[in-house]
Amino acid sequence: MYFRWNDWNEEHVWKHGVSLEEAEHVVETARSPFPRMIEDDKRLVWGRGKGGRLLQVIFLLEEDDAIYVIHARPLTEKEKGRFRRITNR
Repeated sequence: MYFRWNDWNEEHVWKHGVSLEEAEHVVETARSPFPRMIEDDKRLVWGRGKGGRLLQVIFLLEEDDAIYVIHARPLTEKEKGRFRRITNR
């Protein structure tokens, strides 16, 4: 697997203050119960970026096993609490 970046998804991730490296790290280090399947074959991951920030990343797994990130942003305070409860960290 590898990450597929283009102008659209790079700009979308940066717009939310997330670096490409942080988004990739969250996906690469995902632990149960993530990634979760959501609508339209998308996968959702909550996890820590390289800097320790809690982030949400939504991506598609393409036919050639490329990971195409379509959304990344910091978790809200409420989501951070849920993350800690479900992962015990």
